[in-house]
Amino acid sequence: MPRALFFGSPAFAVPSLDALADVAEVVGVVCQPDRPAGRGLTLTPPAVKVRATERGVPVVQPTKLRTGAFGAWVREQQVDVALVVAYGRILPMDVLEGPRLGCVNVHASLLPKYRGAAPITWAVVHGETESGVTLMKLDEGVDTGPTFAGVVTPIGPDETAGELSERLARLGADAVREWLPRYLVGQVTLEAQDHDRATMAPMLEKEQGRIDWSLPARSVHDHVRGMSPWPGAFTTARGKVLKVRSTHVVDAARAGTAPGEVLVADKSRVLVACGAGCLELAGVQPEGKRVVTGAEWVMGRGVAEGDVLGV
Repeated sequence: MPRALFFGSPAFAVPSLDALADVAEVVGVVCQPDRPAGRGLTLTPPAVKVRATERGVPVVQPTKLRTGAFGAWVREQQVDVALVVAYGRILPMDVLEGPRLGCVNVHASLLPKYRGAAPITWAVVHGETESGVTLMKLDEGVDTGPTFAGVVTPIGPDETAGELSERLARLGADAVREWLPRYLVGQVTLEAQDHDRATMAPMLEKEQGRIDWSLPARSVHDHVRGMSPWPGAFTTARGKVLKVRSTHVVDAARAGTAPGEVLVADKSRVLVACGAGCLELAGVQPEGKRVVTGAEWVMGRGVAEGDVLGV
């Protein structure tokens, strides 16, 4: 059975770790260091570390990759391949060349589109109707290596980035089971990417969750679902932060209204004007409070017709 290392950190990578264990002997797992998490900032291990420990696989969590020592450690493992899934750091050449057949990456986009750290989020934010996973051999660039397998899946019009992530994690694991054994015996064709068609999916920052009400209603809806679960879409209402959890596109809009203006606020729904069309706020979370429906927000006197959000 081939020997392999696994590089990965978040929950997205866990199904691929399990898939690798089905087709190879996993001799070690590499993941990011434990990080503070939650309100208490408790030091918390990555999801991949938890799963690897359950499987009895040794885990290493290097803080530095470019000293030469980590590359030497990779070579010492004498593995045939390393599988890299959402590890979160760019691997230097001595690490990439450590396994006999290099490092294979499972990337959550249809490369060369959406290279980078947040491909799922940006695909949803930009209103893409399909996504998928791509398997490639890593080089020193950011998701620029030659590819050898891909799986395409539609994106639902109301599907959130979190929901799509769960599906792509499973699709990626299935692709590992199907294609990695072929890669290991030389039964795949490595194809160079068309770099002229490449688009980027940069790392997310919290401020990118802010809603721009001047955009068309469909674009705002895509933004809300793309920013779910993190960093979360938000705006302001009466001077306080309002997190927008779910929305529905509504075609009707009144002429002469300002973007962000609350057009309807009654016991049935809340409608907000956008640059074109309007949006129903189906689920919101006022600052310091629980998530409520739009109607509950109205009944709690948190909003009224004529209010303008985002100012």
